[in-house]
Amino acid sequence: MSEGPPQDLLQAARQAQESAYAPYSHFPVGAALRLPGGRIVAAGNVENASYGLSMCAERSAAFAAASGGARKFAEILVVGETKGPIAPCGACRQVLFEFMDAAAPVWLVGQGGKWRRTSLAELLPNAFSPRDLDTAD
Repeated sequence: MSEGPPQDLLQAARQAQESAYAPYSHFPVGAALRLPGGRIVAAGNVENASYGLSMCAERSAAFAAASGGARKFAEILVVGETKGPIAPCGACRQVLFEFMDAAAPVWLVGQGGKWRRTSLAELLPNAFSPRDLDTAD
């Protein structure tokens, strides 16, 4: 049995959640990624009056890490004020799959510290990957 979410990731995700910009939904979310060398990149969700332009915390963190040169993520923790452990949307799952192994730890944390450890393989079965396309002539 797991001892629970890594405390350094949880602390970083909670700090990012506090910095989230969520004036429309009033639903701040934080995400913290650990890179293979141990560095943590965290971000909160950022909303926009044109809702389609809003960005989830998971993608905010992933894009910040990738634009900083990271090409692989070791694990992620997402925190939100949901009754049970929060779950990433489908778009976030696909973006994370671009940079994480399917078996990499995904920590989901909700109100009162309720948590679940899962993986991208469980969250996104049969994920789309250009690596799987047969491009042979």
